[in-house]
Amino acid sequence: MNARRKIRVVIVDDSALIRGLLSDIINSQEDMEVVGVAADPLAAREMIRSRHPDVITLDVEMPRMDGIEFLEKLMRLRPMPVLMVSSLTEKGSETTLRALELGAVDFVTKPKLDIARGMHEYIEEIAEKIRVAARVRVRRLDPTPARRLPRLGSRRASTEKLVAIGASTGGTEAIKDVLVALPPDCPGILIAQHMPEGFTKSFSQRLDSLSRLRVKEAEDGERILPGHAYVAPGHSHLLLKRSGANYMAVLSQSAPVNRGRRWMSCSSPSRRTRVRTQSVSS
Repeated sequence: MNARRKIRVVIVDDSALIRGLLSDIINSQEDMEVVGVAADPLAAREMIRSRHPDVITLDVEMPRMDGIEFLEKLMRLRPMPVLMVSSLTEKGSETTLRALELGAVDFVTKPKLDIARGMHEYIEEIAEKIRVAARVRVRRLDPTPARRLPRLGSRRASTEKLVAIGASTGGTEAIKDVLVALPPDCPGILIAQHMPEGFTKSFSQRLDSLSRLRVKEAEDGERILPGHAYVAPGHSHLLLKRSGANYMAVLSQSAPVNRGRRWMSCSSPSRRTRVRTQSVSS
């Protein structure tokens, strides 16, 4: 993308308030501009053809066609970077995870209360997510659905070996691809994904349904077992404590790093190593 050219954004949301707030946030940035707003996907379809946006912000629940159905059609016919706009609810989190699987780059969480104030508190985060999305090369959606593979019993009794995976924006699909390909008797896996608290449980459940591993949110004090994958809850740092030949999960409420708790730390009686999670790309 030409560095002098502004990022062109189309906003698709049935809420006039959200359309206005996002427009104000985006247009306040020197490197981006709103080139169109639409109240539903059908209106957005023609706007995308004529305005050629670099990024689309897309609501989940809308009239005439919901955001997930529209996203699936878009990624098959004309893939482009999409930033979802979602409410932080259990139903909303499951829907948002489906959107990430279909190819959405990331999502923006709608505040539950005082939407105007809540959205403006995250101006920097929203703008940065749009910048990241504009740089992503989106792949055409593979029409072949993900298939759950059969599970086998674990043959390992020790957790001496571990695998740690850290991912930031856009990493959910890459993590899914990695886990689906792993055998059921692999070493225990710990996952730190840049994701709010209300989404990590649904993310874990989705991965569990697709892979041969047992995938769950990590719990404080539990043993890390082979054939299992543990997702750090969105509210905590995930630490590892050595106990003989095993590792135990420890959840920490220490200060956030870069606006979130997504550090991994490993400790033993003889040494302590801290590892900052790095982005996983697909």
